[in-house]
Amino acid sequence: MGSTGVPPHREAAPVPQRSPRSGAGAGAGASPGSPVREGLGPLTRKLLGFELQDLTRWSRFVRLLHRPSDPAALGAFRAAFGLLMVLDVPQERGMALLDRRFLDGLEICRFPLLPMLRPLPLDGMYLLYSVMLLGALGMMLGCWYRLSCVAFLCPYWYVLLLDKTSWNNHSYLYGLLAFQLTFMGADRYGSVDGLFRPHKRNAHVPLWNYTLLRAQIFLVYFIAGLKKLDMDWVSGYSMGSLARHWLFAPFRLVLSEQSTSLLVVHGGGLLLDLSAGFLLLLDATRPIALIFVTYFHCMNSQLFSIGMFPYTMLVSNGLFCHPAWPRRLTRPPRPSPDCHYGARGGLRLRQHLAAAFTVLYVLEQLFLPYSHFITQGYNNWTNGLYGYSWDMMVHSRFHQHVKITYQDGLTGDVGYLKPGVFTQSRRWKDHADMLKQYAVCLSQLLPRYNISQPQIYFDIWVSINDRFQQRLVDPRVDVVRAPWSPWHRTPWVLPLLLELSPWRQRLQELESSLDGNTDVVFIADFPGLHLENFVSEDLGNTSLKVLRGEVLVELVEQNQNYTLREGDGIQLPAGQYHKVHTVSPEPSCYFYLYVNTTAQALELNLTRLQELRDRARNGTEPLPPELRPLLGEPLPPGAAPDPLVALLLRREQRQRDRERERRAGMGQRLRRFLHRKLFLFRRSLLMTYISLRNLAVGRPPPQRLAQELAFADWRPAEEEEGDGGHTDTLSVPPPPPDPSEPPPGGLCSCGVTSVVG
Repeated sequence: MGSTGVPPHREAAPVPQRSPRSGAGAGAGASPGSPVREGLGPLTRKLLGFELQDLTRWSRFVRLLHRPSDPAALGAFRAAFGLLMVLDVPQERGMALLDRRFLDGLEICRFPLLPMLRPLPLDGMYLLYSVMLLGALGMMLGCWYRLSCVAFLCPYWYVLLLDKTSWNNHSYLYGLLAFQLTFMGADRYGSVDGLFRPHKRNAHVPLWNYTLLRAQIFLVYFIAGLKKLDMDWVSGYSMGSLARHWLFAPFRLVLSEQSTSLLVVHGGGLLLDLSAGFLLLLDATRPIALIFVTYFHCMNSQLFSIGMFPYTMLVSNGLFCHPAWPRRLTRPPRPSPDCHYGARGGLRLRQHLAAAFTVLYVLEQLFLPYSHFITQGYNNWTNGLYGYSWDMMVHSRFHQHVKITYQDGLTGDVGYLKPGVFTQSRRWKDHADMLKQYAVCLSQLLPRYNISQPQIYFDIWVSINDRFQQRLVDPRVDVVRAPWSPWHRTPWVLPLLLELSPWRQRLQELESSLDGNTDVVFIADFPGLHLENFVSEDLGNTSLKVLRGEVLVELVEQNQNYTLREGDGIQLPAGQYHKVHTVSPEPSCYFYLYVNTTAQALELNLTRLQELRDRARNGTEPLPPELRPLLGEPLPPGAAPDPLVALLLRREQRQRDRERERRAGMGQRLRRFLHRKLFLFRRSLLMTYISLRNLAVGRPPPQRLAQELAFADWRPAEEEEGDGGHTDTLSVPPPPPDPSEPPPGGLCSCGVTSVVG
């Protein structure tokens, strides 16, 4: 028999005797010699655990969904999922750092799904998170199970809907699983409730409890596979650099990096997602599926920072196995009034409602990932908000430039804002609905800085899946007053230039032909728009070449214009602004080719310093006093430190730190990992105590509160890690120093920022 029910020898309730050919859910009305009974019945019963006859009538279907099943696997999943949520709340839900997100009086732009949602005061948020954490703990223990599920579920969805920028597929999945568990009998095995309520202890659960959870996990795999049928994924452009990770080193022994990316990363991911759900459902293929999905999720835990998601999927594997697999020493389960025993007998209204809920829920989960034709306002270059469509890792983005321009509605004065000012996230750059919320929020905050009736303009350049850098929204539109509706297409979102997708192969060939000192940026722009750019003085060799269309290059300071067509190029002066106007009726494509001559000279000087140090160590050449630190000696009195020497020593120290990190043993890495996690949990508990104390007896004097906060922030000294950051190459020169105090909130009055860099 399949794994959907309980083996015959474990049935505790009287069950009518059946012919060996009759399925577990067979009912009256099928003659012994009918083709269905003799043909497909045994086959489907062997493969799926039920017969097709169970689906021919509603009453039979309800009886099938209420077939008695062992609660052991469900109880094990409940305990494991609850434990993972206990670990998730201080980490990915952010309980440890709530004071940095919801500090009272913080000027911040938020992005809730519903405009009426507002965060509670900081102490109230800690109280809310405490309820959520206790709910997860109660769910894990099976203590006051229903109440614990609700205590976790309500704060969880409130926090999730409060901030769209934190949405992702696995956070959405946690909310769905907790919602399902609320209605199930997952406390009938291995729970505290079972110790005090004998009627629940070790009692059967209806089959729909397993059916719903299995269907949810199946859809996560299968729809993720369907989304990966996107041509970008099939062609290997979605996760182009992932094959360089050390986990794929064994594959690179026999395949090139490009083949590893195409065949293993993209092809293997597509094949696994499409097949995993089916293989897990069938008894014959389940052992193979368990091996592959376990390997897959263990790899994901190392490849991506996705919290408890890999472990949640790992513990969900047990739902597809026989429900009795965790049972070893305990007795077989007992009958339950929630189940239906035998092929005949009356069905209660509650059982009909449970079956209807199961069907409607599965249909809703099938529909929602493809419902973007309804919520068109959330569609941009990709459909919908990232987080409920199971299109995981299909689209990768690289933002080359973001510029926010404001204009005073009364005086006409123009200024520029630092991208991301008044926000705590970067995801707003990719979604029109968040850009609208951000613009409205800025229009409400800027009047505090003497900017009246502000107009907000966004100029966002982004490349998706290795395409050209292009604008996401029209930079001429005042987003504060621009129309937006969740039910209609956003008119100021510019289309993705899909007709230029075939250029990606050529762009990769051009980029791979460059030497290590030359960089390139590929640009595509729409007719009637122009790019204003500043070439830094560090980039002494910068040129522009047209690949398609016609552009007009305006050298601002020289007051000269040059018309360039396909194949034409121009050398751009460093330290000056220029504008690139697209004058052709079709989108233009061009690229910047630049060499950072300042960085080249710096590397040459550092190399000479290293050679000079080697000669000094060999005794062939003495070192000047200001260079004595190269040999580890102190600087002589009165000698000025050489900045190149300091830079070289810092770089070498970072290299030693990285090498020490790479060579660290498992024990040392585990100790650092535990220290980081201990800090998060310790700070969560201490800050929660402080907030609950404030709610109960009031806040202490500020001096004591500062001492408590410093104690919560204390952590053991950690080794300084190397800086792996990246510095833009083409950038705007910093604005001249302002003798007056700069305005708070990150406002700046810098000039036009660069698209490149």
